Amino acid sequence: MSIAILGKKLGMTQVFDDTGARVPVTVLEAGPCVVIQVKRADGADGYNAVQLGFDEKRAKNTSKPLLGHFDRAKASPQRFVREIRYAQPPELKCGDQVTVEAFNEVKKVDVQGTSKGKGFAGWMKRWNFSGQRASHGASLSHRRGGAQGRTYSTSKGVPKGKKLPGHLGHEKVTVKGLVVIKIDADRNLLIVKGPVPGPNGGYVKIRKSLLDR
Repeated sequence: MSIAILGKKLGMTQVFDDTGARVPVTVLEAGPCVVIQVKRADGADGYNAVQLGFDEKRAKNTSKPLLGHFDRAKASPQRFVREIRYAQPPELKCGDQVTVEAFNEVKKVDVQGTSKGKGFAGWMKRWNFSGQRASHGASLSHRRGGAQGRTYSTSKGVPKGKKLPGHLGHEKVTVKGLVVIKIDADRNLLIVKGPVPGPNGGYVKIRKSLLDR
């Protein structure tokens, strides 16, 4: 059965292993999460899943339809809500809590977050293009991409999928196989080796990794 939880990236620091080597780690606040909805393949939904909520918010900042959704689960309004798919029918029920202790026997996790948004970016920054010649005759066009049209006049416009300047970052990114360094159940902390996508304070989804075998 899948082991998953929602959380928040708190920041990076370092620890030292038994040999004295420095290990860069990311500290994650993992749970507690409340079960808001349970879906089963043998029901009307057609698949097995659990909807989790994390980080309470005030009712006055929540729409009435969502308030009704949370009330049915006898849960307070949550800021971060995500659905976790399960291969088998889940044993959890609405109103149950999922804590970081569920990862006590887990050695590796997959963490999904939203990368930092960097706004509008040009060719070189977004796609790592080399740019044009930095010599005589290339005045004011060093970081430009050059012509983009097709070769033949019968073809219309720029082909789909062409690498162009545009919005960089703020995308869903999953880092797989992060080693679990430590679990602090008292403070709901999960410490993993390596970086996690997104800024400090960004929400993340944590699952037991398929590489954890």
